[in-house]
Amino acid sequence: MSTRIAFLKGHGTENDFVIVPDPDNAIELSPAAVAALCDRRAGIGGDGVLHVVRSAAHPEARELAGEAEWFMDYRNSDGSIAEMCGNGVRVFARYLQHAGHVAEGDLTIATRGGVKSVHIAKDGDVTVGMGGARLPEGEVTVRVGERSWPARNVNMGNPHAVAFVADLAHAGDLYNPPPVSPEGAYPDGVNVEFVVDRGPRHVAMRVHERGSGETRSCGTGACAVAVATARRDGADPAVTGTPATYTVDVPGGRLVITERPDGQIEMTGPAVIVAEGVIDGEWLENALR
Repeated sequence: MSTRIAFLKGHGTENDFVIVPDPDNAIELSPAAVAALCDRRAGIGGDGVLHVVRSAAHPEARELAGEAEWFMDYRNSDGSIAEMCGNGVRVFARYLQHAGHVAEGDLTIATRGGVKSVHIAKDGDVTVGMGGARLPEGEVTVRVGERSWPARNVNMGNPHAVAFVADLAHAGDLYNPPPVSPEGAYPDGVNVEFVVDRGPRHVAMRVHERGSGETRSCGTGACAVAVATARRDGADPAVTGTPATYTVDVPGGRLVITERPDGQIEMTGPAVIVAEGVIDGEWLENALR
């Protein structure tokens, strides 16, 4: 373990991350190390870790190096690996700009969910091309206490169950994953979104992210919510031929999601670098004992 490991702290609509720059993939981040870093009382605190690695240096991303120089090796706060994190991509891009690796404008970032196109705007917002949504067939039900709701199964490179509710308080405390049935619908776990209407093409949501619990925001979740709401509203862009844009309020702020007629989805929102410093290697070693 290195004596001192550089880190930064950033957030996108208050979905917050510990950023670990490691261009050569020289730092071994075990699940226990990630969980220690994300601990909000004994560590730095975060919903996840953004491990910043050059694609050519990471075995899972080498084949993508020709398309994207940088790979977002994303970990949930419990140390588990996730395919994608939409807010994380925005913060990852902001870090690359902060470090002088990229400038305003367009870039690409490799993720386990594929290569994502990103645009850093002059006003500070970051837009991410999130790819298309898949809508697996089959009935899904979400339950909290005595209440249950039918949910839309949406896959954004990671799985989501989107439930429309009368009141966001009905989601409960979201300390534990809301039960989803049938069993086996999501063998690797699922992100569960609870959604209420706020106005025309304007909704609000709460989310339980697998591996992290309730978070202040979820980018892929906001995209899944926009897609599910558009289908509910009869505004499928592939059918209407017109882009569908939804404003999605999350506890940590606001995201704007646009689905185009070709099925591609764009997410726009803020990304902020809060601080930077060093992780004490001795502390980390002790935390892993």
